[in-house]
Amino acid sequence: MSLKKPVILITNDDGSTAKGIKVLTNLMMQLGDVVVMAPDGPRSGQSNALTVEKPIRFKKVEDKPGLIRYVCTGTPTDCVKLAFNEILDEKPDLLVSGINHGSNAAINVIYSGTMGAVLEGCENDVPSIGFSISNFDPDADFSEFEPYIIEVTKQVLEHGLPYGLCLNVNSPKANIKGLKIARQCEGHWTQEFAKATDPRGRNYYWLTGHFENHEPEAEDTDEWALANGYVSVVPTKIDLTAHEYIANLKKVLNAK
Repeated sequence: MSLKKPVILITNDDGSTAKGIKVLTNLMMQLGDVVVMAPDGPRSGQSNALTVEKPIRFKKVEDKPGLIRYVCTGTPTDCVKLAFNEILDEKPDLLVSGINHGSNAAINVIYSGTMGAVLEGCENDVPSIGFSISNFDPDADFSEFEPYIIEVTKQVLEHGLPYGLCLNVNSPKANIKGLKIARQCEGHWTQEFAKATDPRGRNYYWLTGHFENHEPEAEDTDEWALANGYVSVVPTKIDLTAHEYIANLKKVLNAK
């Protein structure tokens, strides 16, 4: 690895063979020396999950100038922890996760393995960005999104991010108009399981669902940005404390 270029750690939750991480790796190699530590298969919906009941293994699958790639049996967060503890001699200059096949806007941020990895980087005081596109196609076209990925990454490499803050970047499928700084949309998932019956008469369930936007007219949200052709950038915090409620809760509980 070069001593002059920034070191960029990459992971994802779609697995090491997904098109999204291949595109992201090629983009990041334009900006620095790249280390990839990715799951050996899909890990969508894993959030910050850790592997605790079985051993984790990883292996090097590629080593060439500017790029070293590893594949890991664990979750996206496992990948980040292993890279920090076993691979890298010091903290990377940047962590990027994705490009996720499917949006991680709104409440999806708390379920996302892509963003779980980003939050792990953020917790370790590494500037971290998650990139996702509103397209589940395994052969999704990222070409319109790519210039925005490069620009956001360049700015974060130059200016950094405050401790405890990371970026959740989501792109519409196509016809991008520009970049919009947004907040997380309020909403929730409904009709979350499809029920079926197997040949023996036993019920089983597939995770599905429909996202219900609680504020469809609000023009400052990530969901509005995506629906109107913009790449949304949401500054996201690891501190989940409801600071605005602390004083009221002290009164309610008669506590200090």
